[in-house]
Amino acid sequence: MHGSGTGGRRIKEKMMYDYLIVGAGLYGAVFAQQKRAQGARCLVIDRRNHIAGNIFSEKVAGIEVHRYGPHIFHTDKKNVWDYVNRFARFNHFRYSPVACYKGELYNLPFNMNTFVRMWHIHTPKEARDIIERQVAGAGIAQPRNLEEQAISLVGTDVYEKLIKGYTQKQWGRPCRELPAFIIKRLPVRMTFDNNYFNHPYQGIPGEGYTEMVASMLDGTEVRLGVDFLEQREALSGLAEKTVYTGTIDSYFGYRFGQLQYRSLRFETEILDLPNYQGVAGMNFTDAEIPYTRIIEHKHFTFGEGNPEKTVITREYPQSWSPGAEPYYPIGDEVNNQLYKKYRELADRETDTIF
Repeated sequence: MHGSGTGGRRIKEKMMYDYLIVGAGLYGAVFAQQKRAQGARCLVIDRRNHIAGNIFSEKVAGIEVHRYGPHIFHTDKKNVWDYVNRFARFNHFRYSPVACYKGELYNLPFNMNTFVRMWHIHTPKEARDIIERQVAGAGIAQPRNLEEQAISLVGTDVYEKLIKGYTQKQWGRPCRELPAFIIKRLPVRMTFDNNYFNHPYQGIPGEGYTEMVASMLDGTEVRLGVDFLEQREALSGLAEKTVYTGTIDSYFGYRFGQLQYRSLRFETEILDLPNYQGVAGMNFTDAEIPYTRIIEHKHFTFGEGNPEKTVITREYPQSWSPGAEPYYPIGDEVNNQLYKKYRELADRETDTIF
């Protein structure tokens, strides 16, 4: 039985499903596909009116749009890559974003193209010498916050132009008030390589993530617009086990209080242009611009879709409150300790997989 109680003993013979899967996102879809292939009876529910969770994509003006921010599939595991390619035709997209700081454009992740533009140097040795001088000049022995951690890794110039403003917008507080462990390391490449990820297998589903998830869920019963937390007693009685992909504190009725998150707001616009910024992702790293990045969706599929129009999305970080989407957990000590208490409760739940 669920720790929260479902009212009486379950009668196995009356249960219609082996698994009730709460959430039709990537985890829920993969779990359902795998279990169904083994002969299990699965019911997938989602409180939204669509499948695919935060990787949901749909056509807008003939262009595939990532509704909840961009998602680039990347992995170093061939078996994982082979698995997803059973359900979608992946292209060879490589994420190579550009950072804009007060009109200056820099390649990401930090690499020789970034350093040449910033310091007008030519060789890896010159770039390395500048970073080492700045790190030494900062004199940070033991970083006490995110600002000191970042400077101790990449120096002051890169921090001031490409990290500080962006990070403060993302987390809603000054970098000096953020814990150092948020940035454990920063990728610094002494090569002219703009590929954001090092993984050998990368790409985007050519027909969109929603089609991929639909293929995974083919043959599985799916009910949309169903809120598990509002109908828990009736739904839990349908299956032997529940697979829960929602927030852990809401599952337990916020027994110890609410976990804290950051949320996002998206502004999507159709433009009468074939090409707006020339790149899928452009980060805006100065604090004066309120959004953190602009995504131009058609570049994920190399310009496929409407040749006369383009679709862009501005991404605005914002504070979270109940009812908003919880995109990023706040990884400070208070939140981590609260999560640990919920995790201990979850470990005692025999009929629910979190």
